[in-house]
This record gives sequence, structure tokens and C-alpha cells, in this order.
Amino acid sequence: MRRAYLSLGSNLGDRVEYLRTGVRIAVGDDPYRVSKVYQTEPVGGVAQDDFWNLVVEISTSATARELLRRCQAAELACGRVRDQRWGPRTLDVDVLLVGDETSDDPEIVVPHPRLFARSFVMVPLHELAPELVSPEQLAGGVGRVEELGTLETLR
Repeated sequence: MRRAYLSLGSNLGDRVEYLRTGVRIAVGDDPYRVSKVYQTEPVGGVAQDDFWNLVVEISTSATARELLRRCQAAELACGRVRDQRWGPRTLDVDVLLVGDETSDDPEIVVPHPRLFARSFVMVPLHELAPELVSPEQLAGGVGRVEELGTLETLR
């Protein structure tokens, strides 16, 4: 078993329900922990509503490709439409890290190539695994991040 990290975000519809559904499908039967939920400004230049983001830590034997399939299944279950890069979405799920596995396959790049550039990923990742994100990396991240609560407390 190894630790893997997934980032989930939503800025359309019932964000908390999409995040809950995404976590349930993406983790499968593996043990997991979930960060708090953070409201974050969109990154990428497309005008849209703020996102709700979180990170999940999974104890798993799944490969990066297997985790990608789970992430895609979660997005599909939440009605994700891919019509605009970095545009609004019901659910976005990314594989960030999978133990010490690396991949430069165009379908699944691990570690995620923008992992240490975006505050909406680094802040919740640091909450779960502070040893993975340095204070310098946190300070250098792009985007406003505001803590909202937990999946259990949000409505």
C-alpha cells in the first residue's frame, strides 16, 4: 500500500454534492482522509464562479492509470462536460501523486505537472501531508484560498 493524492474541485451546481460523489467514487474501497473544503478563485483566465476544492489522501495499491480511471468515472457520474479548457465544471478530479510512481505518459502525468504552482492544490495537500509542501512553495502558489469547512459541515 502507498499514499496517493487526488484533487477535486467544483464550481457548478450543487458543489458539495458533486465533491461528496467524487470522493466516494474516486477512493473506491480504499481507506482515505479528506482535507477541509476551500473556496478558491479560478485559475486559467476563464471568467467563472469560484471553485470549492479539496484533496483526498488514499492508502492504495492502485496504479496512477487505475486512479485516473476512477477519477474519470467520478467526473462522468457528476455530468462533467469538457467543452472549454479550464472552464466551469461540475467536477474536476486530478491525480496529484501516487507514492513514488512517476509517469510522463500524455494520458497521465505523475506527479501532476502544476501541483506546486496552484494554491488550490497546495493548501489542502499541505493540510493532509505538510511534509510534501514547503512553506516556500505555499507562499509561491497562485490564487486566493479561503477555508469553508468540511464535507460534513457544508450544505
